Amino acid sequence: MENEELKQEEMEQEETCKQEEPKKKKCNKKQAEIDAALAEAEESKRKWYAVTAEYENYRRRTQSQAAQRYQEGRNDVISALFPIGDNLERALASCTDENTKQGLDMILKSYKKVLEGEGVEEIDPAGQPFNADVMEAIMAMPAGEGEESGIVKQVYVKGYKKGEKVLRYAQVIVTQ
Repeated sequence: MENEELKQEEMEQEETCKQEEPKKKKCNKKQAEIDAALAEAEESKRKWYAVTAEYENYRRRTQSQAAQRYQEGRNDVISALFPIGDNLERALASCTDENTKQGLDMILKSYKKVLEGEGVEEIDPAGQPFNADVMEAIMAMPAGEGEESGIVKQVYVKGYKKGEKVLRYAQVIVTQ
């Protein structure tokens, strides 16, 4: 009797397994679809983060380039004003009429105030050692007695700089 019961039990288990097998296949198939969808979602998320980061870098870079171009444009306009200042200084130096001299002086002070407002500094290296970073030697003179070689003897044209950027190099005469 026991054998019959065992056989009966085995047969029931086989039938149960046969019935559950299609369900397992369906479950495995659905699980595989879920896993594939999750992997695809994760890949899309990763790509979205990469595109977002790339766009943010692009935005910062273009913003920085636009600011730099704007500043360079301002520097170009300021540089175009330097010859006007040079001419005002020459006119002031050669003027004999006191009223005209006073008027030119007021204009020159306004000019310098505008440059100062823009953060532009004069480079006036008279009596200093020659520095090729901010000066341009246009002539060399023999050093007199007691003078050192390589010293700026005379400033021919003033130089200007804004921060560390030289807008116009000072043109100088240097001792040999």
